[in-house]
Amino acid sequence: MRAVDLIIKKKNGGTLTREEIKFLVSGYVNGNIPDYQMSSLLMAICFRGLTAQEQSDLTMEMLLSGESVDLSSIKGICVDKHSTGGVGDKTTLVVAPLAAACGLKMAKMSGRGLGHTGGTLDKLESIPGFRISLTPEEFFRQVQDISLAVVGQTANIAPADKKLYALRDVTGTVESTGLIASSIMSKKLASGASHILLDVKVGDGAFMKNLEAARELAQAMVAIGNSQGRKTVALLTDMDQPLGFAVGNALEVIEAIETLKGRGPKDLETLALKIVSELLLMTGLEKTEAEASERASRALADGSALDKLRAMIERQGGDSRVLDDYSLFS
Repeated sequence: MRAVDLIIKKKNGGTLTREEIKFLVSGYVNGNIPDYQMSSLLMAICFRGLTAQEQSDLTMEMLLSGESVDLSSIKGICVDKHSTGGVGDKTTLVVAPLAAACGLKMAKMSGRGLGHTGGTLDKLESIPGFRISLTPEEFFRQVQDISLAVVGQTANIAPADKKLYALRDVTGTVESTGLIASSIMSKKLASGASHILLDVKVGDGAFMKNLEAARELAQAMVAIGNSQGRKTVALLTDMDQPLGFAVGNALEVIEAIETLKGRGPKDLETLALKIVSELLLMTGLEKTEAEASERASRALADGSALDKLRAMIERQGGDSRVLDDYSLFS
């Protein structure tokens, strides 16, 4: 089996088998397939696409390239939330502490910027001293103690995706439904949560510019998640304009803090409440939309969600004074 033959096969519209995908992924991870050949394959995929089976096979091979996190030792329901990103998307910074305040366990591994958007990790690192790297023991203990941790994807979690993720960013191959779906779901499945909510952005400020493309991506990811025994739900949310008013890492963290204080932009607050309400419903903690919405709104209004963010910042070495003094941001 040769990489060049598989590149040509995909370029001509062929379908790659599981064994061929395994050969390509493992070969790239161990260095037998160089960047220039993988770049060529990624571009062929961008033009030709991936079938549902290819997406599933690519997801699983990237997942199997490393370790998976076992969250079974954590008491409670472990959930994960992912946004496909867009200009000004700082949703995780509000949703994660809000979900934790509502009784869910948010054990989250986040990413850096891809394309024109900043990632959650980039934003959190604007908090002085904040550590995005925790030992497994620190991660599990923190989630058990305060129901919340947001850390970086470790080298052992889907290393194939981590390597491909960086290559896509510099080769113009970010905007491919199959590659996005496989990349996201390899990390989500490896991260160990039993319930996964996907916030798929659609509009001028998102990767998915129209509803049809966003729905295609959402359906692909939900199918992959559910096929692996994870309860997976997707929401299609508007990104025709930036979310909130702030764009830029530190500015977006400040806006998220303001939202947790009840003073943020209404579009961000409404979306965060919707996502957390959906998490409460899909996990069975609440039975009706009204009850879920009321529980999420109460956690925002009484300050318990802000307290969770404060606790996370302190546990991960950050200066929690930034919550009250924005001049401390780096």
